[in-house]
Amino acid sequence: MRAALLDMYNGESNRGIPMLKNILAQFADVLTFDHFDVRAKGELPGLDYDIYVFSGGPGNPLINDFPAFHDFFRLIEQLWDWNRRDNVAKKHCLFICHSFQMVCHHFRLGEVTHRDKMSFGTYPVHKTHDGKHEWLFENLPDPFYIADFRRFQVVSPRVESFKKTGAEILCLEKLRPHVHHERAIMAVRFSEEMIGMQFHPEADPQGMLTYFLQDERRIAVTDEYGEPRYHRMIRDLANPEKIKKTFDNIVPGFLNHAVATLKTI
Repeated sequence: MRAALLDMYNGESNRGIPMLKNILAQFADVLTFDHFDVRAKGELPGLDYDIYVFSGGPGNPLINDFPAFHDFFRLIEQLWDWNRRDNVAKKHCLFICHSFQMVCHHFRLGEVTHRDKMSFGTYPVHKTHDGKHEWLFENLPDPFYIADFRRFQVVSPRVESFKKTGAEILCLEKLRPHVHHERAIMAVRFSEEMIGMQFHPEADPQGMLTYFLQDERRIAVTDEYGEPRYHRMIRDLANPEKIKKTFDNIVPGFLNHAVATLKTI
């Protein structure tokens, strides 16, 4: 089986792609994967892959700031159309953060807006009714904890678009009773084979803990976001019942399910 890793980081240094590569490498006995630098080099896979993992990335997801911008949306439509065909092996797709926002925009599921303040750190998210029945989240508590780093968000779900596509909202942003902002959509099941989330399920808590304990990172985060948020993030990363549970379950669970499903064909 073959997987395509679509890198949306536009050449910026990041931890997302190395972490996704590490997870994919754990499936080397059944899966090979190729890396596509979508925004910086205009690289896109064709339809000859079985599994597609779309990464997060910086910037406004609605701005045409890379040559393959329109081709990216064309690929999404091609994957969607392929999966609607009968008697074909379906294409399994996972969308993360920036890619998630782009896909929600493509299917007109909600409005992509700039957050009042950047979300940076670890937070709880709450399952919806559909999220409580989502098999990929069945081993996670409600709420469960996520690593979340974003300036943009998907809000104002369009009911008619959800009905048209059959998509389901799986979880929502943490409750914030002290502010009057709409809660962002944090995960969507687009179809049986396609799922996406606003947060970073690939976030390796041990690697992140080592990274953020470095003096340079600690100073930068506390200067920008304050000591309370920094120390909460460190505690959550060190707690095996929080970010580690999300890391252990979502991306590996998605890949295990995709591989098992494809093996039966």
